[in-house]
Amino acid sequence: MKRNSWCFVCLLPVLCSSHELPEPVIPNGVGVNIHFVTGHEKDLDLIAAAGFRFIRMDFGWAGIETAKGQYHWSEYDELLSNLDRRGIRPVFILDYSNPLYEPEVTSTNPLTHNPHHTTASPQHPESIAAFASWAAASAKHFQGRHILWELWNEPNIDFWSPKPDASQYTAMALATSRAIREADPQATIVGPASSGFPSEFLEVFLKSGVLEFLDAVSVHPYREARRAPETVAQDYERLRKLIERYAPSQKQQKIPILSGEWGYSSNTRGVSIETQAAFAARQQLVNLFFGVPLSIWYDWKNDGEDPGENEHNFGTVTGDLKPKPAYLAIQTLTRQLAGYRLARRLPLGNDQDWVLVCANSAKSQKLAAWTLGEPHVVTIRMTGTGNGNVGVLSNGEKFSPKINASQCELELTAAPRYLEIGSGEIK
Repeated sequence: MKRNSWCFVCLLPVLCSSHELPEPVIPNGVGVNIHFVTGHEKDLDLIAAAGFRFIRMDFGWAGIETAKGQYHWSEYDELLSNLDRRGIRPVFILDYSNPLYEPEVTSTNPLTHNPHHTTASPQHPESIAAFASWAAASAKHFQGRHILWELWNEPNIDFWSPKPDASQYTAMALATSRAIREADPQATIVGPASSGFPSEFLEVFLKSGVLEFLDAVSVHPYREARRAPETVAQDYERLRKLIERYAPSQKQQKIPILSGEWGYSSNTRGVSIETQAAFAARQQLVNLFFGVPLSIWYDWKNDGEDPGENEHNFGTVTGDLKPKPAYLAIQTLTRQLAGYRLARRLPLGNDQDWVLVCANSAKSQKLAAWTLGEPHVVTIRMTGTGNGNVGVLSNGEKFSPKINASQCELELTAAPRYLEIGSGEIK
């Protein structure tokens, strides 16, 4: 299928099976991954100021159930209170194992790729039942708190111990999703949070009947530094077909895809901080264009100070909370397009040029525009006049395009730029 046809399909309305999934209006579905629970209020203030409306964080089993059948949620109660005050919602990852129920095993560390000792993932009847009971009790405890519950983190790689096993993970996910649904019928459940788009793993999972319980399918669309966010189109198309193949009839075309974790590292072998910023904004826009209502950027802040270490450089801010260009890019996007939906992509005859028309409830229109190629000027025909000749660059600075009642000459670069153009017709 040619891109123009595919783009039209992707702009059809997303019908969510749960009202707790965000509507595709910016910045409702703009999220970021964090690595803390209590404290860090300055981090949360900056997260809110950037326009992030979701955080994603581990909801660790072993730290909550420290004695069999006894649960301690106080730290997450505190986190939720801090989020509520800032208008931020959580994606809590129901993850990792518990030495009360599974033995220690030798596994491959998913970050260092070296052997390490860890607790086996829940794969026996007792541990699966205990995990499901804990998850259900958690959903009941936090009922009505607008949480998205995610089933594990990247079980198709070495976050599942001692080694990835689609059948083991699926057995846990089925038991857990059933238990959550019984405890709180209105809970929002997503999974499998896979690393990439592993076709065989996803097929085992999706054909199991788990889609009866899921509100969305979450994936982590990571790709090499040289592959820009726009390259995700075919991956989403294949996954959407797989979901439709196995979705119950009453949920056909009602189960969206979520981008549960995805970022680009600005380490010395990754992307530049400028490219990271451009990709952070484009990732949000591209995901919305392809019908993905929630996008979690990885990561909130750099996890270390080694410029050559991949894991240390995914952040939108440095370790001491100084904004990187990526922070400004997200903040500019959420401010410039607040209240806007993506309406369509202008056909400019060049697949590398992206000019998205966005509209709000007042019928006002803005353009979000960039290119995958070298910077150049495009001419956009339109009727009526805009609200001035000033646009906004991705770093928040202003620019002045050539614009009149019939056309606009707009320079496209790798970083999105935003321009208000009123309510006239755009061609």
